[in-house]
Amino acid sequence: MHNRIGFNRLGRKSSHLRALHRNMVTSLIKNERIRTTGAKAKEIRRTAEKLVTRAKVDSVHNRRIAARTIFEKEAVYKLFTEIGPRFVNRPGGYTRILKLGRRSGDAAEMVILEFLGEESASGARLESESRASAEPSGSETPAGPEGSEKPEKLEKLEEKADSAE
Repeated sequence: MHNRIGFNRLGRKSSHLRALHRNMVTSLIKNERIRTTGAKAKEIRRTAEKLVTRAKVDSVHNRRIAARTIFEKEAVYKLFTEIGPRFVNRPGGYTRILKLGRRSGDAAEMVILEFLGEESASGARLESESRASAEPSGSETPAGPEGSEKPEKLEKLEEKADSAE
């Protein structure tokens, strides 16, 4: 009888699971939003929220503990200077999981895992649903935080591409 297993191993060996956590948490911190499967998001959320709780108090000890998991110095810096101070008065629950639907191919539940921000939860949900219908569901790329500024960003990218040629 298996009681209280503790966490989902996601069908991976311990070293692969540790590398998966490190990579996905680093991507979440750098981009503040990632697109992944539901099971992975629920596991990554545990690791990410523990790191944010450490980042609320900026000390050498807490930075070294965070650096055990996050190998990129820029990500550790961003965690302690931007993300941690944002949640100082919040007692937990720093992330949100938005469901996108099923991925074609294996029907895995796709979600967006993101840090909470100043925007309202309903606005972010509507934005992610409209983006999910516009994007193909097979890729696992970081999703951008702004939906209303997308045309402006596209114009800037097109201008850069034109100037580069």
